[in-house]
Amino acid sequence: MKEYLVGGAVRDSLLGLPVSDRDWVVTGASIEQLIAKGYQQVGRDFPCFLHPHTKEEYSLARRALSKGESTAGFRYEFGVDVTLEEDLFHRDLTINAIARTAEGTYVDPYGGREDLAAGLLRHVSGSFADDPLRVLRVARFAARYADLGFQVHDGTLDLMRQLVESGAVASIAAERLWKEMVRALNESKPSVFFHVLRACGALQVLLPELDRLFGVPQPVLHHPEVDTGDHVMLVVDYAKQHFDTPLVSWAALLHDLGKGVTPAEEWPRHICHEIKGVPLVAAVCERFCVPANYTALAELVAEHHLRCHKCMEMRPRSVMRLLEAVDAIRRPERLAFFSQACEADAKGRKGLENQPYPQAAFLRACNEAARGVEITSLIQQGYEAKGLAEQIRRKRIAAIASYTRVFKERVRKQSAGDNKIQDCL
Repeated sequence: MKEYLVGGAVRDSLLGLPVSDRDWVVTGASIEQLIAKGYQQVGRDFPCFLHPHTKEEYSLARRALSKGESTAGFRYEFGVDVTLEEDLFHRDLTINAIARTAEGTYVDPYGGREDLAAGLLRHVSGSFADDPLRVLRVARFAARYADLGFQVHDGTLDLMRQLVESGAVASIAAERLWKEMVRALNESKPSVFFHVLRACGALQVLLPELDRLFGVPQPVLHHPEVDTGDHVMLVVDYAKQHFDTPLVSWAALLHDLGKGVTPAEEWPRHICHEIKGVPLVAAVCERFCVPANYTALAELVAEHHLRCHKCMEMRPRSVMRLLEAVDAIRRPERLAFFSQACEADAKGRKGLENQPYPQAAFLRACNEAARGVEITSLIQQGYEAKGLAEQIRRKRIAAIASYTRVFKERVRKQSAGDNKIQDCL
């Protein structure tokens, strides 16, 4: 019986990156032998065990057989005769097919260390095609290691295209797609994930609403990057780098889908694109079985991001309507996420990354003013039901108006008499 550290722990240690999880492969052993040694068996698809002391994950070496009925579309066999090289042969990328003994000796039959040094994401073998989800996994690794200069190997990109053209990628279960999507939004540069999917044709199959944004122009005055697809990529990267929650990044990713259905003769303007985008966002979220909170925020940002940009120019009553649309009085945390996605939209523009966006703080402050309205006296005056709700709303609008006057006076003083509020669009 021999034990080998494998996968991400070996890869990231060679890259000089922190290692969080350690996985092991065991050769020359049976299920019964591991159980006798105190290992706890877990999982159903293949024999996987938890070490009796470290609780780290140990798996028996496996060799792939013909396609079966498993989740990934292929099955394995196990036995004391399965070699480490056979196990590594069926892994996705060479950089994930490096093993290390407990003594520190590397077993690297497929050139993983050379690809790490060259910054290449390259498939180990043709068995890469056994699981089409690997197309998204490669794109995710590209997003993770983009800052290190990693690129997808041309041969691997060709294989990914073949999986797209065969229809295999389109057949992936929605739950698996969504799980990989969320992981990608958590990588250091999620835009690379979508660029790689676009390069192999997978984006057009999985997210055609996003794919069609590339090549759609916008007014250069407000969008120096011009291309809508490029803008959205800047937005999703800004959201990750500054807010670091996939909830906000998902809303940022989908906020401009409505521009993809603007007739070409209307370019570069996109009249009512925010309203047109809402059903597109809903369709995408339904297709991927997206959780309700992700769907709700994405729809709100798509419909109301322009109103957030202009909130400092609005009348108090209009600000109140925006807060009501977001349900901010009851859910101030949702308003925080909403304003973050809108800020990412405003700053996800070429050369405008550092422009101020006071709208976010202004809107949150207006909401706090509205939430601070005291209602006990209204109840004591005898207001109830609809009448009470109307009086509360009036007082909240008045509180917003009071705060707005204070805010604009502060802006006036800071700008030496010029109280014109910048239009960030």
